[in-house]
Amino acid sequence: MNAKQRVLVVDDEVGIRQVVELYLTREGFEVELVADGAAALRAIERAAPNLMILDVMMPGLDGLEVTRQARAKLNVPIIMLTSRAEDVDKIVGLELGADDYVTKPFNPRELVARVKAVLRRSSDKPAAQAQSSVITVGDLTVDPQSRTVTVKGQPVELTAKNFDLLWLFVSHPGQVFTREQLLDQVWGYDFYGDTNTVTVHIRRLRQRIEPDPDQPTYIQTVWSVGYKFSSDSV
Repeated sequence: MNAKQRVLVVDDEVGIRQVVELYLTREGFEVELVADGAAALRAIERAAPNLMILDVMMPGLDGLEVTRQARAKLNVPIIMLTSRAEDVDKIVGLELGADDYVTKPFNPRELVARVKAVLRRSSDKPAAQAQSSVITVGDLTVDPQSRTVTVKGQPVELTAKNFDLLWLFVSHPGQVFTREQLLDQVWGYDFYGDTNTVTVHIRRLRQRIEPDPDQPTYIQTVWSVGYKFSSDSV
């Protein structure tokens, strides 16, 4: 499977590019290396990669801007690399549509594991969802085959990960999911105890589908436990 998967690695540090290439190549991936954001966007237009590993801090176009522009072109999975201690880059990156992030310095084996997990999830989810029917709850309609969402008949733009998260909720109404369970079901691997990514995606999803994100109707918080999708009050 991996032999046909192409990964675009974007980082201005040559040492990091070389290490990532070495570990990914050992696992059978085809790897393309670029050193800046502008080159990354050209590489995407030339031949869409199966996944992009993208450094946040780069001269010129930084990783956040590259993510924003890449998301307007195609739905390539993105793993962001960040060396900042603050969570702001991680949160902004996830809200822009990144699928995962890894903090520098990182274990190359961990990065490879995350690459495999993101690729597996991105390929498995659409196939499973295509076998399911359209679900409508109140003003919200979710079509798993076309991977489209509408609210009051108007299309809603969602990242691939937010769609997967929403589909898990609407296809299991009333079931309470812990943040760890959501990580396992949607991201498909151990997120090393960091459940902040779930909180970010839930907030972003509520902003897209809820009439009032501050008083959510669909995705409700179950205090001290997690979240559930409710159709009772719709």
